[in-house]
Amino acid sequence: MSQPLPELGPPPPLADGTLRVVALGGLGEIGRNMAVLEYDGRLLVVDCGVLFPEDHQPGVDLILPDFSHIADRLDDIEAIVLTHGHEDHIGAVPYLLRLRRDIPLVGSQLTLAFVEAKLKEHRIAPLTLAVREGQTERLGVFDCEFVAVNHSIPDALAVAVRTPAGTVLHTGDFKMDQLPLDGRITDLRAFARLGEAGVDLFMVDSTNAEVPGFTTHEREIGPVLDAVFAAAEQRIVVASFASHVHRVQQVLDAAAAHGRRVALVGRSMVRNMTIAADLGYLAVPDGVLVDAKRIDTVPDDELVLMCTGSQGEPMAALSRIASGEHKIAVGPRDTVVLASSLIPGNENAVYRVINGLTRLGARVVHGGNAKVHVSGHASAGELLYCYNIVRPRNVMPVHGEVRHLVANAALAVQTGVPAENVVLAEDGVVVDLVDGRATVVGAVPCGLVYVDGASVGGITDAELKDRRILGEEGFISIVVVVDSSTGAVLAGPHLQARGFAEDDAVLTEVVPEIARALAEAPHAGGVDTHELQQIVRRVVGRWVNTRLRRRPMIMPVVVAA
Repeated sequence: MSQPLPELGPPPPLADGTLRVVALGGLGEIGRNMAVLEYDGRLLVVDCGVLFPEDHQPGVDLILPDFSHIADRLDDIEAIVLTHGHEDHIGAVPYLLRLRRDIPLVGSQLTLAFVEAKLKEHRIAPLTLAVREGQTERLGVFDCEFVAVNHSIPDALAVAVRTPAGTVLHTGDFKMDQLPLDGRITDLRAFARLGEAGVDLFMVDSTNAEVPGFTTHEREIGPVLDAVFAAAEQRIVVASFASHVHRVQQVLDAAAAHGRRVALVGRSMVRNMTIAADLGYLAVPDGVLVDAKRIDTVPDDELVLMCTGSQGEPMAALSRIASGEHKIAVGPRDTVVLASSLIPGNENAVYRVINGLTRLGARVVHGGNAKVHVSGHASAGELLYCYNIVRPRNVMPVHGEVRHLVANAALAVQTGVPAENVVLAEDGVVVDLVDGRATVVGAVPCGLVYVDGASVGGITDAELKDRRILGEEGFISIVVVVDSSTGAVLAGPHLQARGFAEDDAVLTEVVPEIARALAEAPHAGGVDTHELQQIVRRVVGRWVNTRLRRRPMIMPVVVAA
């Protein structure tokens, strides 16, 4: 298996008759999925999603794919093909369209509706092409056939991209639920037909490659929710992804069966479910929905709140409810259902929300104590079926952390794909398909691009490190005035600390050491305030580390008078 190597250099110029694949996100992480296919100087983008920040990235709202590889080639992009409407596949579209607004967007009806609503907030009117399963579209030099796949959102599609260099089949996110709520199964007949014609590169969802067997049917969640609703005494709060139409449908059906009314809470939840209902993907029982502004008119034992925040996102409704910062409060005899699986990296945030809700007296039902959610991704048994059906010449696992990619690669080898034809790549790694063989040929820059409020890409890893230090170790400022010619201390040093358990008075012990170091500093040719600031930083840092076992951010200010 081809392994990504840290010493990979830039790729060579694209040779004639070669198809190049570069993943700018989604390989080595769960999120910001984006792949760029290149043939004959033209580009096709498959998905353009975001990654949500973890605890060690304070202040960051979203993380985008790194567009630098294509920033000077925007006019070469034929289209952006979107496999489905989840944020980790569509969330970065507005940021790419800011660079070129007329890139066509290609996807299913529901996917495009979700994207268009998002783009409206960015004041972008996109060019769109709605496609269905079984449809084939010519996008420049790329011939794209769309295949129905089952996922945790309706209208998901895989895409087969045909070029003279070979055919790529990208699954998007998928599973093989044989009893889906909407009756739309993964089209394995189309997979088999494509396999018979020859799939040169199979790009396969890896998220559940470590999970043995088969993913549970969505239909099995209905009876569990029904039992939870039957046992609930007061209000029920259900948290899910804002795009999980199937789960919302099950909640609406359970509410109707138990004589309850449902209020959608959260802007994204209201927006997405309104779109889904308008397009016929969500069937709302008569009289079940109630406006969130009117929930006070509904008795607690007849109310269900459907909200966002199942991953512990700080600003989502459920997190604010758990911390007492939301207008909606929960208490004893209320029931809260977290109807989602844990995304890796979010565990601490989710458990913090669960503990907060439990402390308020609510009964919390989650994946650890009840089957209230099933994954939207194929487990190992389903992936084995796909490899045997498609019989690809080359395999490139996508969508997953490194452990998921490696597990998926091992499954491909078990089904007979030669190990040398299985490509393990991470973000930025360049893979060329030529003469029926896929190989790693180099790498392009591919960092994390942080969205921080209105700033896009303005925050660096060094600045995030400073934020972590401020949050974990505290802050000390030192102000001292020195004579501009002799360097003698005229005023100070004045020290002030923040984020310390100790009183500021403890820092007075270091004042003589600062004054002594400044007095001993050479001043030939005049006072160098920058050099004096470095001296103060070293003295204070050494003292605080030795005496207090802390490594705070130290901000010295030396003024020459």
